[in-house]
Amino acid sequence: MEKIIIKNYEDAELNSPILISGLPGIGNVGKIAADYFIEKLKMKKIADIFSEYLPPQVFLFNSTVHLVRDSIYYKKTGKKNDLIFLAGDFQGTTQEGQYELSYKIMEFLEKYNISKIYTLGGYSIGKIVETPKVLGAVSDKKLMKPLENAGISFPKGEPSGGIVGSAGLILGLGKEIFSIDGACLMGETSGYFADPKGAKQIIEVLSKILKTKIDLKDIDEKAKQIEEITEKMKEESKNKTTKEDLNYFG
Repeated sequence: MEKIIIKNYEDAELNSPILISGLPGIGNVGKIAADYFIEKLKMKKIADIFSEYLPPQVFLFNSTVHLVRDSIYYKKTGKKNDLIFLAGDFQGTTQEGQYELSYKIMEFLEKYNISKIYTLGGYSIGKIVETPKVLGAVSDKKLMKPLENAGISFPKGEPSGGIVGSAGLILGLGKEIFSIDGACLMGETSGYFADPKGAKQIIEVLSKILKTKIDLKDIDEKAKQIEEITEKMKEESKNKTTKEDLNYFG
Protein backbone atom coordinates (compact mmCIF):
# COMPACT_ATOMS: atom_id res chain seq x y z
CA MET A 1 0.00 0.00 0.00
CA GLU A 2 1.17 3.52 -0.75
CA LYS A 3 1.68 5.71 2.30
CA ILE A 4 -1.01 8.15 1.14
CA ILE A 5 -3.88 7.34 -1.23
CA ILE A 6 -6.13 10.12 -2.50
CA LYS A 7 -9.31 8.72 -4.01
CA ASN A 8 -10.58 11.40 -6.39
CA TYR A 9 -14.34 11.39 -7.13
CA GLU A 10 -14.80 14.59 -9.09
CA ASP A 11 -12.78 17.34 -10.77
CA ALA A 12 -14.96 20.37 -10.14
CA GLU A 13 -14.49 23.60 -12.07
CA LEU A 14 -14.04 26.16 -9.33
CA ASN A 15 -13.56 29.91 -9.35
CA SER A 16 -10.52 31.09 -7.37
CA PRO A 17 -11.48 28.90 -4.36
CA ILE A 18 -10.63 29.62 -0.75
CA LEU A 19 -9.34 26.62 1.20
CA ILE A 20 -10.58 26.12 4.76
CA SER A 21 -9.00 23.33 6.81
CA GLY A 22 -10.53 22.07 10.05
CA LEU A 23 -9.13 18.78 11.34
CA PRO A 24 -9.40 17.34 14.88
CA GLY A 25 -7.28 19.10 17.48
CA ILE A 26 -7.54 21.00 20.76
CA GLY A 27 -11.18 20.91 21.86
CA ASN A 28 -11.99 19.68 18.35
CA VAL A 29 -12.84 23.34 17.69
CA GLY A 30 -11.60 23.36 14.09
CA LYS A 31 -13.25 20.05 13.24
CA ILE A 32 -16.63 21.06 14.69
CA ALA A 33 -16.57 24.35 12.77
CA ALA A 34 -15.54 22.77 9.46
CA ASP A 35 -18.05 19.91 9.76
CA TYR A 36 -20.80 22.44 10.52
CA PHE A 37 -20.07 24.46 7.37
CA ILE A 38 -19.94 21.30 5.25
CA GLU A 39 -23.31 20.16 6.59
CA LYS A 40 -25.12 23.49 6.43
CA LEU A 41 -23.82 24.43 2.97
CA LYS A 42 -24.55 20.90 1.66
CA MET A 43 -21.07 20.61 0.21
CA LYS A 44 -20.09 17.94 -2.32
CA LYS A 45 -17.14 15.62 -1.78
CA ILE A 46 -14.15 15.84 -4.12
CA ALA A 47 -11.91 13.20 -2.56
CA ASP A 48 -11.12 10.91 0.36
CA ILE A 49 -7.60 10.62 1.76
CA PHE A 50 -6.46 7.28 3.21
CA SER A 51 -3.05 6.85 4.79
CA GLU A 52 -0.88 4.70 7.00
CA TYR A 53 -0.11 7.95 8.82
CA LEU A 54 -3.67 7.87 10.22
CA PRO A 55 -4.58 5.51 13.10
CA PRO A 56 -4.92 1.84 12.04
CA GLN A 57 -8.63 1.43 12.68
CA VAL A 58 -12.16 1.57 11.32
CA PHE A 59 -15.26 3.18 12.81
CA LEU A 60 -18.51 1.23 13.06
CA PHE A 61 -21.84 2.68 11.95
CA ASN A 62 -24.73 0.24 12.46
CA SER A 63 -22.19 -2.62 12.35
CA THR A 64 -20.78 -1.33 9.03
CA VAL A 65 -17.08 -0.49 8.91
CA HIS A 66 -15.75 2.91 7.87
CA LEU A 67 -12.00 3.19 7.29
CA VAL A 68 -10.68 6.37 8.93
CA ARG A 69 -9.93 9.15 6.48
CA ASP A 70 -9.72 12.84 5.78
CA SER A 71 -11.95 14.30 3.06
CA ILE A 72 -12.11 17.29 0.73
CA TYR A 73 -15.39 19.03 -0.13
CA TYR A 74 -16.39 21.96 -2.32
CA LYS A 75 -19.16 24.51 -2.71
CA LYS A 76 -19.79 26.72 -5.75
CA THR A 77 -20.92 30.05 -4.32
CA GLY A 78 -21.73 32.00 -7.47
CA LYS A 79 -19.48 34.75 -6.08
CA LYS A 80 -15.86 35.79 -6.57
CA ASN A 81 -14.55 32.80 -4.61
CA ASP A 82 -15.81 29.23 -4.40
CA LEU A 83 -15.02 27.18 -1.31
CA ILE A 84 -12.98 24.05 -0.59
CA PHE A 85 -13.11 22.46 2.86
CA LEU A 86 -10.72 19.89 4.32
CA ALA A 87 -12.17 17.90 7.22
CA GLY A 88 -11.76 14.41 8.61
CA ASP A 89 -11.35 11.86 11.35
CA PHE A 90 -7.74 12.44 12.44
CA GLN A 91 -4.52 14.32 11.85
CA GLY A 92 -1.28 12.48 11.10
CA THR A 93 -0.01 10.47 14.06
CA THR A 94 3.71 11.24 13.53
CA GLN A 95 5.78 14.29 12.61
CA GLU A 96 6.56 12.72 9.23
CA GLY A 97 2.87 11.94 8.75
CA GLN A 98 1.84 15.50 9.52
CA TYR A 99 4.23 16.89 6.92
CA GLU A 100 3.51 14.26 4.26
CA LEU A 101 -0.27 14.53 4.56
CA SER A 102 -0.24 18.33 4.57
CA TYR A 103 2.07 18.48 1.55
CA LYS A 104 0.19 15.84 -0.46
CA ILE A 105 -3.12 17.57 0.20
CA MET A 106 -1.73 20.93 -0.94
CA GLU A 107 -0.16 19.27 -3.98
CA PHE A 108 -3.49 17.63 -4.89
CA LEU A 109 -5.32 20.96 -4.55
CA GLU A 110 -2.76 22.90 -6.60
CA LYS A 111 -4.79 22.34 -9.81
CA TYR A 112 -7.66 24.37 -8.33
CA ASN A 113 -5.54 27.53 -8.01
CA ILE A 114 -6.34 28.18 -4.35
CA SER A 115 -6.51 31.93 -3.72
CA LYS A 116 -6.31 31.95 0.08
CA ILE A 117 -6.07 29.56 3.03
CA TYR A 118 -7.81 29.63 6.41
CA THR A 119 -6.92 26.92 8.90
CA LEU A 120 -9.10 26.42 11.97
CA GLY A 121 -8.06 25.25 15.41
CA GLY A 122 -8.42 25.59 19.15
CA TYR A 123 -6.38 27.70 21.56
CA SER A 124 -6.23 26.08 24.99
CA ILE A 125 -6.47 28.45 27.94
CA GLY A 126 -6.89 25.69 30.54
CA LYS A 127 -10.21 26.92 31.90
CA ILE A 128 -13.83 27.24 30.86
CA VAL A 129 -14.55 30.69 29.43
CA GLU A 130 -18.01 32.22 29.03
CA THR A 131 -17.32 34.16 25.83
CA PRO A 132 -14.41 32.66 23.87
CA LYS A 133 -12.36 34.94 21.64
CA VAL A 134 -10.93 34.03 18.26
CA LEU A 135 -7.18 34.57 17.95
CA GLY A 136 -5.45 34.91 14.62
CA ALA A 137 -2.08 34.39 12.96
CA VAL A 138 -1.34 35.40 9.37
CA SER A 139 1.25 34.57 6.73
CA ASP A 140 1.16 38.19 5.52
CA LYS A 141 0.51 41.23 7.71
CA LYS A 142 -1.76 42.80 5.09
CA LEU A 143 -4.40 40.25 6.12
CA MET A 144 -4.54 41.45 9.73
CA LYS A 145 -6.75 44.52 9.32
CA PRO A 146 -9.68 42.84 7.51
CA LEU A 147 -9.55 39.96 10.00
CA GLU A 148 -9.58 42.38 12.94
CA ASN A 149 -12.67 43.97 11.39
CA ALA A 150 -14.29 40.51 11.43
CA GLY A 151 -13.68 40.22 15.18
CA ILE A 152 -10.35 38.37 15.33
CA SER A 153 -7.74 39.29 17.95
CA PHE A 154 -3.98 39.37 17.44
CA PRO A 155 -2.47 39.48 20.95
CA LYS A 156 1.28 40.06 20.83
CA GLY A 157 3.31 36.88 21.25
CA GLU A 158 0.31 34.54 21.23
CA PRO A 159 0.17 31.63 20.80
CA SER A 160 3.58 31.59 22.49
CA GLY A 161 4.46 28.04 21.42
CA GLY A 162 3.53 28.51 17.77
CA ILE A 163 0.88 26.50 15.93
CA VAL A 164 1.34 22.74 16.02
CA GLY A 165 -0.13 20.22 13.58
CA SER A 166 -2.03 20.62 10.31
CA ALA A 167 -3.38 24.09 11.18
CA GLY A 168 0.18 25.40 11.18
CA LEU A 169 1.70 23.17 8.51
CA ILE A 170 -0.93 23.74 5.82
CA LEU A 171 -0.64 27.48 6.40
CA GLY A 172 3.17 27.36 6.40
CA LEU A 173 3.51 25.07 3.38
CA GLY A 174 0.88 27.12 1.57
CA LYS A 175 2.97 30.25 2.02
CA GLU A 176 6.51 28.89 1.58
CA ILE A 177 6.03 26.18 -1.05
CA PHE A 178 2.80 27.06 -2.90
CA SER A 179 2.89 30.88 -2.59
CA ILE A 180 -0.61 31.16 -1.11
CA ASP A 181 -1.29 33.59 1.74
CA GLY A 182 -3.61 32.76 4.58
CA ALA A 183 -4.45 32.84 8.26
CA CYS A 184 -5.06 30.52 11.17
CA LEU A 185 -8.20 31.17 13.23
CA MET A 186 -8.05 29.77 16.78
CA GLY A 187 -11.06 29.63 19.07
CA GLU A 188 -10.40 29.84 22.79
CA THR A 189 -11.27 26.61 24.60
CA SER A 190 -10.58 24.88 27.89
CA GLY A 191 -9.19 21.98 25.88
CA TYR A 192 -10.85 19.50 28.25
CA PHE A 193 -13.54 18.25 25.86
CA ALA A 194 -15.12 18.80 22.43
CA ASP A 195 -16.09 22.46 22.55
CA PRO A 196 -18.91 23.70 20.26
CA LYS A 197 -18.88 27.02 22.12
CA GLY A 198 -15.37 27.82 20.89
CA ALA A 199 -16.31 26.46 17.46
CA LYS A 200 -19.34 28.76 17.28
CA GLN A 201 -17.10 31.83 17.60
CA ILE A 202 -15.02 30.60 14.67
CA ILE A 203 -18.15 29.88 12.62
CA GLU A 204 -19.40 33.42 13.23
CA VAL A 205 -16.17 35.19 12.24
CA LEU A 206 -15.51 32.85 9.31
CA SER A 207 -19.00 33.41 7.93
CA LYS A 208 -18.25 37.16 7.97
CA ILE A 209 -14.93 36.64 6.20
CA LEU A 210 -16.49 34.39 3.56
CA LYS A 211 -19.64 36.55 3.33
CA THR A 212 -21.72 33.41 3.83
CA LYS A 213 -24.85 33.17 5.97
CA ILE A 214 -24.91 30.17 8.34
CA ASP A 215 -27.83 29.07 10.52
CA LEU A 216 -26.41 28.87 14.06
CA LYS A 217 -29.40 27.15 15.66
CA ASP A 218 -27.87 23.67 15.85
CA ILE A 219 -24.48 24.85 17.11
CA ASP A 220 -26.26 26.95 19.76
CA GLU A 221 -28.04 23.81 20.94
CA LYS A 222 -24.77 21.88 21.14
CA ALA A 223 -23.14 24.73 23.05
CA LYS A 224 -26.07 24.80 25.48
CA GLN A 225 -25.65 21.08 26.15
CA ILE A 226 -21.96 21.58 26.92
CA GLU A 227 -22.80 24.47 29.25
CA GLU A 228 -25.19 22.21 31.15
CA ILE A 229 -22.51 19.53 31.45
CA THR A 230 -19.87 22.01 32.66
CA GLU A 231 -22.27 23.51 35.21
CA LYS A 232 -22.94 20.01 36.52
CA MET A 233 -19.17 19.37 36.71
CA LYS A 234 -18.65 22.61 38.64
CA GLU A 235 -21.43 21.71 41.08
CA GLU A 236 -20.05 18.21 41.62
CA SER A 237 -16.57 19.63 42.18
CA LYS A 238 -17.93 22.16 44.67
CA ASN A 239 -19.86 19.48 46.56
CA LYS A 240 -16.80 17.22 46.64
CA THR A 241 -14.65 20.03 48.05
CA THR A 242 -17.27 20.85 50.72
CA LYS A 243 -17.51 17.17 51.70
CA GLU A 244 -13.73 16.89 52.00
CA ASP A 245 -13.65 20.00 54.20
CA LEU A 246 -16.34 18.56 56.47
CA ASN A 247 -14.45 15.28 56.75
CA TYR A 248 -11.32 17.18 57.71
CA PHE A 249 -13.08 18.99 60.54
CA GLY A 250 -14.93 15.83 61.58
